[in-house]
Amino acid sequence: MPSFLYYTDLDDLNYHLKSLDFDNAEYQIHNDKALEMVYRVNVGLIQVPPNQDTGMFRNWEVESPRFLEKEYPESVSSDSGEHLNYLQNSIPNYTAPEIVYLTARSYGKDAKEEYNVTWNFEVDSSFTYMVRLHFCEFDMNITNQGDRAFQIFIDDILAEEKADVISWAGDPLIPVHQDYVVTMYSLEGRSQIEKVNLSIKLQPLPANNKYTRYLHDVLLNGIEIFKISDTNNNLAGPNPKSIALSLPHQVDSTQSSKKIKIAKAILVVITFLGLVLVIVVGIIVSWLRRRFQGEREDNSSKTKNEGSSCLPPHLCRRFTIAEIRAATNNFDDVFIIGVGGFGNVYKGCIDGSTSVAIKRLKSGSQQGANEFMNEIELLSQLRHIHLVSLVGYCNDDTEMILVYEFMQHGTLCEYLYGSNNQPLLWKQRLEILLGAARGLHYLHAEVKHKIIHRDVKSTNILLDEKWVAKVSDFGLSKVGPTGISTTHVSTMVKGSLGYLDPEYYMFQRLTLKSDVYSFGVVLLEVLCARPPLIRDLDKNTASLVCWFQRCYDEGVAIEQIVDPFLRGSITHECLKCYCKLALSCLHDDGTQRPTMSQVVGDLEFALQLVLSEEDSQFGKAQKEERYMKEPKFSQFMGDEKSDLDLHFVRSHTYKESTISTWRSSREHPFPEIRNSRPRSYSCQNLQVYI
Repeated sequence: MPSFLYYTDLDDLNYHLKSLDFDNAEYQIHNDKALEMVYRVNVGLIQVPPNQDTGMFRNWEVESPRFLEKEYPESVSSDSGEHLNYLQNSIPNYTAPEIVYLTARSYGKDAKEEYNVTWNFEVDSSFTYMVRLHFCEFDMNITNQGDRAFQIFIDDILAEEKADVISWAGDPLIPVHQDYVVTMYSLEGRSQIEKVNLSIKLQPLPANNKYTRYLHDVLLNGIEIFKISDTNNNLAGPNPKSIALSLPHQVDSTQSSKKIKIAKAILVVITFLGLVLVIVVGIIVSWLRRRFQGEREDNSSKTKNEGSSCLPPHLCRRFTIAEIRAATNNFDDVFIIGVGGFGNVYKGCIDGSTSVAIKRLKSGSQQGANEFMNEIELLSQLRHIHLVSLVGYCNDDTEMILVYEFMQHGTLCEYLYGSNNQPLLWKQRLEILLGAARGLHYLHAEVKHKIIHRDVKSTNILLDEKWVAKVSDFGLSKVGPTGISTTHVSTMVKGSLGYLDPEYYMFQRLTLKSDVYSFGVVLLEVLCARPPLIRDLDKNTASLVCWFQRCYDEGVAIEQIVDPFLRGSITHECLKCYCKLALSCLHDDGTQRPTMSQVVGDLEFALQLVLSEEDSQFGKAQKEERYMKEPKFSQFMGDEKSDLDLHFVRSHTYKESTISTWRSSREHPFPEIRNSRPRSYSCQNLQVYI
């Protein structure tokens, strides 16, 4: 086999191998990888045996009916009267036999309905695959770019928005191939290797497209699929299922009876020998375990860069318990920076200078073990500026520990209530919400398999040293619905009280819109600076969502229920836009809620309103001067005025006439916001498993 027939030739600047896992980024297959040929198919109903290959004795299988999903009449075409043009060809003539390029499948002239031309291939999950598609345009009616253009989907990922063979080759009868790399995962996000479907779909461009003049037509000549060895140099698939062997029919009862007795005797002997072997092995293993148990701790430093059997070491580092103890001074309480139902969070230092957050899960919890593995498998493969990065983990000596990048400013909740931190300005809050929304949008729409966070709340939005928001805690996350017709995932209810989507709670149907509802609750938290649930209040105000919706429906001025520190800093237009967004996220019908993409757009608009207001420096200065001269605020202005006092004075100027009218006409309905610092609520949220 030629050296660079399938491997990447770094000297060939015209060769491109697209990775569908990272937005068509360039990928390289070096000779330290092993390739296993999984499928090699000639598209066009003709098998090409090894003796008709180009000297490498490859077998090109027939595509139909084994791989082709649906076939229409006259969808197979061939032209045996012509030969390929290798003079202008960009690929060697040994790449594939000529018959592969002179037989193809198109859309089918007699097709009465629109459909995707689809091939399905069963492959092992947890591996990366190279998919090579062969093309050659031999229809003499198609000679120019745009005469035939179509879309290519591999594993339901858009690989080519406009595939045009003439554009790639330059002229008819010039063969070309396009190479792609895709990683296959199990449908339920499990780490075990199992059989999954790798689909290749060709779809005609829509009738109103701008690329092509010939509609409803596609073209494909050949398919090759290779499994690429993983980081452990492994190509092994799942163990085969056990096969029940049936005895032949009885011909002679006496002879059969003798055979059965002999088989039983052999079975007894084998069982006895197997039992003896198990006992001996058990004794040896027990002795070895006792002998080397004391040495394991001393030698642990040698394994600090080893990965688990299911996680590549370049994605997630495996720490030993000795390293974790050294980073936290043996879990000294002085390093505790957070406490939750899962356990304690410590600030630690690794590699001499890198600060990290170390979450130590409580031992003995099966639920905690499941969440531990779920978070490692998901977060180790996700990288986004608004997602907390998982540095590594430790699963040693009965300990379950996760190591994250350190977030200097803690949780968003701590700057809303439950602490003495300086309150955030409205612009800061919008920037933080926008960052968190972008992180959730990445999970919902920008990864290969959609991910539902399932525990969106203010304590799971962390802030780094530059106040950049990052979504954290993926222990409850779930791979979202797959398939065109699937809209939800049926699963038991998990999450935090006060944030749960009512549809999910009642029907156990988890959707992407469940995260949108939870984010809507966070929007209200940020605006009103209070927890979603306060059990000490009466039933009319205990739930933040119900309270806010009732005030909105009854026409109560929304300015009355916002965080007192924000009054005067939010324009009416911005507040109206923000409240409309929050209420749409909290819609009882999940289908009526916006997507996270729409939430991002609305928050960007709200933030732009704030920035536009700040740009009007002259108007802002005049307004500030007018506020300072108002005699009714003299009671707040002493000889020594801090920035906080000044902010508080301004906060009470917002819609003052409305507030005065309300107080004169009836008792203030929201007594908890009279205090200038209503921040005594706890940041702890109760997690629920139903």
